[in-house]
Amino acid sequence: MRPFRSVLAAGAAALTLTLGACTAGSEEAEERPEDVLAAAKGHLDETSGVRVLLETVQLPPKVEGIVRAAGVGNHSPAFEGDLKVAAGGVQFDVPVVAAEGKVLAKLPFTTDFVEVNPADYSAPDPAALMAAEGGLSSLLTAATDVEKGDEVRSGEDVLSSYTGVLPGDSVVAIIPGADAASDFAATFTIDEEDRLREAVLTGQFYPDTEEMTYTVTFEEYGTTADITLP
Repeated sequence: MRPFRSVLAAGAAALTLTLGACTAGSEEAEERPEDVLAAAKGHLDETSGVRVLLETVQLPPKVEGIVRAAGVGNHSPAFEGDLKVAAGGVQFDVPVVAAEGKVLAKLPFTTDFVEVNPADYSAPDPAALMAAEGGLSSLLTAATDVEKGDEVRSGEDVLSSYTGVLPGDSVVAIIPGADAASDFAATFTIDEEDRLREAVLTGQFYPDTEEMTYTVTFEEYGTTADITLP
């Protein structure tokens, strides 16, 4: 009986070591949150184009700024779409094309595109949103204290959420009125291909106002768009 017991004990020990190694390997195989966000930045920087939607539910009272930006961007960098801007107590939609370092817009009650300075409307240069340095993708690697959150479903897709803290100076490039000295809370939603699908940013985006939230969504990775100035 002793040899049999010895073989049985040895087998059990081997099985324990194997299971332990598998468990350790699984834990080691899980990517660090920072690595996932870095990979997501790489995908956003490398895509030929993407459809972007940046919006807030509403701006604080009497604030002039951007309510919504929707369009297609590429890494020329260039952007073509529409901005909804609040100014002078009213909101208006502005078709816009940004490329070659210029921003052209068709202002209300006009029929032609004219060159504008987005800063006059507390809005970013839409093309700059697609820049690999200082654009939306840079938020992914500027975040600190990153932690993995819950998984969520979007149709058939399984998405993972990651929370972090963004320094204000990284957010100023997105919303020029943001308080560069403050921190902003961020939640990034990443799909199974390590692509950024949504970024939710909360903080003080405009002087002397309460915290508010902007949500940025990304769709149609791989879009190709020939964006030229009108």
